[in-house]
Amino acid sequence: MSGFKLQADRLTWTIGFDFEEQARSEGFLLVAGVDEVGRGCLAGPVVAAACILDHTKAVPTGLDDSKKLTARQRDEIGAELRENALAFGIGTVEAEEIDRINILEATKVAMSLAIQALTPNADYVLVDALRLKQVRLPQKSIIKGDSISYSIAAASVIAKTYRDDLMTNYAAEFPQYGFAEHKGYAAATHRAAIREYGPCLLHRRSFRGVLPAED
Repeated sequence: MSGFKLQADRLTWTIGFDFEEQARSEGFLLVAGVDEVGRGCLAGPVVAAACILDHTKAVPTGLDDSKKLTARQRDEIGAELRENALAFGIGTVEAEEIDRINILEATKVAMSLAIQALTPNADYVLVDALRLKQVRLPQKSIIKGDSISYSIAAASVIAKTYRDDLMTNYAAEFPQYGFAEHKGYAAATHRAAIREYGPCLLHRRSFRGVLPAED
């Protein structure tokens, strides 16, 4: 269960199933959490995951927003989620499409693809921060949802571990950029590699810092 917690003289949410239970009280049975990772990267795809948790099973110990977890914790929790979740789906949008439609729209497309990949299908979705007009399902957008909804937190861990593995694998194909270490984010070593070698096929050329600034 989640709920309110008084912390430093202000009321905050703790993580739990409040939003999922509210949806089930309204008659929805298959509630999916949806989140993305990689919006701020200079290279690689934006990746979204959707996850329907099995409420007959305990959530993985320590499940939370993926940004609050260590890499080892994410890997362990992600493996447990992939084994025990009722369903999960992944959606990706590559750099070329991100450049064409912009990162916000690409994120929405990735989320929509992740929802479409669910088997069984969701009948309600909880989305971290965004509203998905292209998804014809009842939905709720929740600010900082990955910190207060177990389903969205599960999606964040699945998306993060999937993308990190993908970028680590790309490091063998493009060894000069150090993708295994920074996963495509704008680390100083990554920016230095772009300056030295120029962008590769994975780079988002519409992002500041990828192409040289015009004089």
